[in-house]
Amino acid sequence: MLDSIKIKLQYWLPKLALTRLAGWGAEKQAGGLTRLVVKAFARYYRVNMQEAQNPDLASYATFNEFFVRPLREGARPILAEPHVLTLPADGAISQLGPIHGDQIFQAKGHHYSLEALLAGNYLLAELFRNGLFATTYLAPSDYHRVHMPCDGTLREMIYVPGDLFSVNPLTAANVPNLFARNERVICVFDTAIGPMVQILVGATIVGSIETVWAGTVTPPREGIIKRWTYPAEGMADAIELAKGEEMGRFKLGSTVINLFTPGSVQFAPQLHNGTITRMGAAFAEIAAVPNAAATPQT
Repeated sequence: MLDSIKIKLQYWLPKLALTRLAGWGAEKQAGGLTRLVVKAFARYYRVNMQEAQNPDLASYATFNEFFVRPLREGARPILAEPHVLTLPADGAISQLGPIHGDQIFQAKGHHYSLEALLAGNYLLAELFRNGLFATTYLAPSDYHRVHMPCDGTLREMIYVPGDLFSVNPLTAANVPNLFARNERVICVFDTAIGPMVQILVGATIVGSIETVWAGTVTPPREGIIKRWTYPAEGMADAIELAKGEEMGRFKLGSTVINLFTPGSVQFAPQLHNGTITRMGAAFAEIAAVPNAAATPQT
């Protein structure tokens, strides 16, 4: 009964207004009130501040500054083996496995399509048909910076407006097409294993989604799809990121989705639904290196 009420509230509540309010409050320097909120949040969610570069809760001027706190050096060692991809974020595996045709598994009874997730870009979607996907949920207590699973050159970024449903496991199990209907930032990379997509999914009270190359992508929320393209590897102004390097962050938590082409990788055997993830640990092994890794420009 309680779960049913929670789901209905997801539809009834003014999610955009709540998100704007949360984003506004999280950026305010409110002195003692900010310190009180940060301390209460850290205590309630049992945030491990010993991993933070700055463990002093009282030193954070805004809630967002605390929320996107960097980790101390060495807190998340990056596996150096060149054939191993590393996990992009702290959190938990929501789902992972094969993409059946163009269908991605969301939760029991729910699938969504590649084309819907990729905002109708059928040429891009075609590359990942029968490939692999992984969905990582970031809880409020987690480290909220997102990193690269492998070396990559950014080729395209697409901002897709959408709903702001919560992305917790309860909502994923009950709201159809959740990740294809929520706001998201789609990042397409050229890599040694071919095209790889990393998607930052928005949610209720996620004040903003940021990338290291563009800064704040959202807000503003203008209700239109936006698309940016970038130079190829080796060209002037190409954006090249190394394995383990930060690529984006959430100001209040959400979900990361990775897409891999067919036959390119095999997920680490210890990963399954519910596995706790730590950025930099083993994500997948390279299964094959394609002859060409061209990402279509549409």
